[in-house]
Amino acid sequence: MVEDQSIKKYTLLAVTLASFLTAITGSAINLAIPAIGNEFQSSTTSLSWVATSYLLACAAFLVPFGRLGDIVGRRKIFLLGVNVFFLSSLMCGFAWSMASLILFRIIQGIGAGMIFSTNMAILTSVFSPQERGRVFGISVAAVYTGLSFGPAIGGFLNHQFGWQSIFIFTSILALIVVLFTAFGLKGEWHGAAGEKFDRVGSFLYVLGITAFMYGISAMTTSPAAKFVFLAGFIILLVFGFYEVRIQHPILYLSLFKNITFAFSNLAAFISYSATFALGFLLSLYLQEIQGYDSQVSGLILLSQPVIMALLSPFSGSLSDRIEPRVLATLGMVITTVGLIPLSFLTPSTPVWLLILDLIFLGIGFALFSSPNTHAVMSSVEIRYSGIASSTLATMRMTGQAVSMAIVTLIMSVYLGDAQLSPSLYGSLLTSTKTSFAVFALICFVGIFASWARGKKQPVQAGNQPL
Repeated sequence: MVEDQSIKKYTLLAVTLASFLTAITGSAINLAIPAIGNEFQSSTTSLSWVATSYLLACAAFLVPFGRLGDIVGRRKIFLLGVNVFFLSSLMCGFAWSMASLILFRIIQGIGAGMIFSTNMAILTSVFSPQERGRVFGISVAAVYTGLSFGPAIGGFLNHQFGWQSIFIFTSILALIVVLFTAFGLKGEWHGAAGEKFDRVGSFLYVLGITAFMYGISAMTTSPAAKFVFLAGFIILLVFGFYEVRIQHPILYLSLFKNITFAFSNLAAFISYSATFALGFLLSLYLQEIQGYDSQVSGLILLSQPVIMALLSPFSGSLSDRIEPRVLATLGMVITTVGLIPLSFLTPSTPVWLLILDLIFLGIGFALFSSPNTHAVMSSVEIRYSGIASSTLATMRMTGQAVSMAIVTLIMSVYLGDAQLSPSLYGSLLTSTKTSFAVFALICFVGIFASWARGKKQPVQAGNQPL
């Protein structure tokens, strides 16, 4: 019993540290976007790729690595992921051009894909169904804690030492996670040991989703993007037809016959599509339009994730007792309402009003995320937890990539490919408000997807695909 509790403690700590690391990296770099643009003389479209390239790579590799983790061991893939994340973070800090920075961000995204595809599956393997709501809440709280510290730390480091210091700082954190995982996380967990890895399906999936997402993001800036988008869509269709015909696919599409699983994943996709770009947009708004430095902007943006970090463990524990769809749908409603005022921003919007709205949004995010994760992971048998974890993470990362793609699309309409300057601040504000109006509409649709998942049903052995 003591050994069992020790395994649980170190497993939760390792996953929590990795969740914190990936979150703080993403939120910290948002505060350095204007500085990176100034150093490399980059347009707003190029700057959006600093975030989008990472998200696209992560989304593309999540499902293959989730399946590979089920076969060769989830700890192996998790540990490899934190190592790749460490090395790529270090290289980002020494990037000499926008192209090199984006390349290293792609590698960083692949490492994050290894982490995200296995972290929830490891927790599911170690903790009983009665404990999962609580530990998922703690893991989600670690993400939000990282998001909380990210703007403040990123703004401070960028202001005092330059944007490169953010990546150096996160590489040090990553090294700590590497050492702890290597020496503290004992044991190994498989979901499909001995089964064959689907190389053809993996290739089709990575190629298809990369082309599909790139096509969306570059639709207004590249004449060939619409053909790339179409090619990606066709490849994903071929992938789907192929997967349902083989014995051991990388993605059991029949899992989506489970209403709770399908709509919980859809709700996650919609939620992140409607909310992820918020930090990117508000960082530009606060620094370029309101004139705050990155340090002060980071402190302002701190208000939202702090609330999420405080409330996520509570909402996770609550989802062990209350239907997850009730809590998650309430969170989606609150988020929708919170996005609407952001579509009416002006150059003179009071900061205190923005902070209040960010706090309100934080409550909505916290009520949605932990219960929604609980709903997904509790809707399948434990042997499919790796697939469920990677699928949910794919929905999250793909949603985040779509969120950035929407912003890139709208900004390219209003700003073109020009470098930011005071003469374009009016167009920047218009594109920001338009983006938030679109996000509020998307989130409104998500309310219905969240409620449509139905009540949580007990998982019966044998009712999942073989």
